[in-house]
Amino acid sequence: MSRVWSVMDIGKRSMMNSQNALQTVSHNVANKDTEGYSRQRVELKSSPPSGLRLRYGQGAYTSAITRVNNAHLEKQIAGEMNKLATAKAQGAAMGRLEDVMNEQQESGVHKKIGNFFDAWRELSNNPENFALRQQVKDSAGEMTKSFKDLNDNLGGIVGDADFEIAVKIGEVNEITKEIADLNQKIQQVELHAREANDERDRRDLLIKKLSSLVNISHAEGDGGIVTITAGRTAVLVSGYQQRDLFVNTVADEEGKNPSMRVFYRSTKKGTPDDVTNQFTSGALGGLISVRDGVVGDLMNKVNLMGYTVASEVNEAHRAGFDRYSGAGGDFFIMPDSIENFSNGIDINPYIRKDVGRIAAAAATHSPGDNRVANIISMLQYKKVFADGTSSLDDFYGAMVGEVGILAAKANGGIEAIGSNLNNLEKLRESISGVSLDEEAAKMIEYQKAYDASARLIRTADEMMETVLNLKRL
Repeated sequence: MSRVWSVMDIGKRSMMNSQNALQTVSHNVANKDTEGYSRQRVELKSSPPSGLRLRYGQGAYTSAITRVNNAHLEKQIAGEMNKLATAKAQGAAMGRLEDVMNEQQESGVHKKIGNFFDAWRELSNNPENFALRQQVKDSAGEMTKSFKDLNDNLGGIVGDADFEIAVKIGEVNEITKEIADLNQKIQQVELHAREANDERDRRDLLIKKLSSLVNISHAEGDGGIVTITAGRTAVLVSGYQQRDLFVNTVADEEGKNPSMRVFYRSTKKGTPDDVTNQFTSGALGGLISVRDGVVGDLMNKVNLMGYTVASEVNEAHRAGFDRYSGAGGDFFIMPDSIENFSNGIDINPYIRKDVGRIAAAAATHSPGDNRVANIISMLQYKKVFADGTSSLDDFYGAMVGEVGILAAKANGGIEAIGSNLNNLEKLRESISGVSLDEEAAKMIEYQKAYDASARLIRTADEMMETVLNLKRL
């Protein structure tokens, strides 16, 4: 009779196995479109046999419900997401830079500089003409304004980057808080020898999203705990603990050029560390590299270009004489430093009041003398940049060309990296994704197994009834 009971026991466990499998199938189907979900499956093991002389099998039992997941592939996807986010952030910022530096517009700084020197060429043809002198003054005013406008536009790009950096830092903090909570949940579940499948899927997804924001390194320790470090030293998640990043505006040593920086505090009362330069990739790294690298370098070059042009004009103008045979002074009022050129440059007030003070002659009492006007007009082609190897046009063309090359590189990277990421995600889908056709076939299979197990129990029940009826005979 014990053998009959054993058959019923096997049938009961088989029914339970089928129930577990059907519930897992339904869970897979329900999460077909859930981002980051990994297909789950029931793992069955053969029960230990019984008996001494003859060993009888005892059926099977559900040992675990596991997820179908390739950890190496997940890391590859996270890496490509980091590269793609870097390229997209750089591409968007470089696109704005291209718009600002677009010389097809009549308001471009290079166009205004050209107009300024053209006005001097016109003046050299008729140095005594007040209208042409007024034209020189007006074109100089437009040129100085174009430098200020360009500086403001570049500053606007920096301001937008600062705002986006602050937003991204908020996203990083929210993600790391959830990862720390998931660390605790995963450890609590797996301490009882169970699988934290859904929690691990969610954590893997958050790690990939975090990788798209900033360059991180992560490793899993005992108990399923993940430790995450951003940059080189900012440990954002350690066990159940999480540390925030925060931003603050900091000026340079002279109290100028304020810039938004990212800080990390290793303890609640610890000294904040500036970790801005540690972020080299991801959306944050892309924004920082363009803001501090490309835009910062471009602003320095624009200021250097303007400062050099204005200095050369002043030097030539000081050597000349105005319409009243007075010595020419500085044509432009210069700022204290090159860094402040765009906002500090202006036309000398005495020229603004009286265009007769513009020095076009090289000698006194020479009404038709145009030698200084000619010298100034030719400064446009004088090689005064790059240690005397480049003219104004060469310098500006190289500067704009560099912006175009960097923009093309970033946009080209978006397409190439996006294609690679798409291939990896397709591979992940083939491994971890849910196929409705496959799940439907499994559902029918488990349903039939459930019916067969029920028949097995019914047969064992009939056998038991037969044995009991023997006593009545």
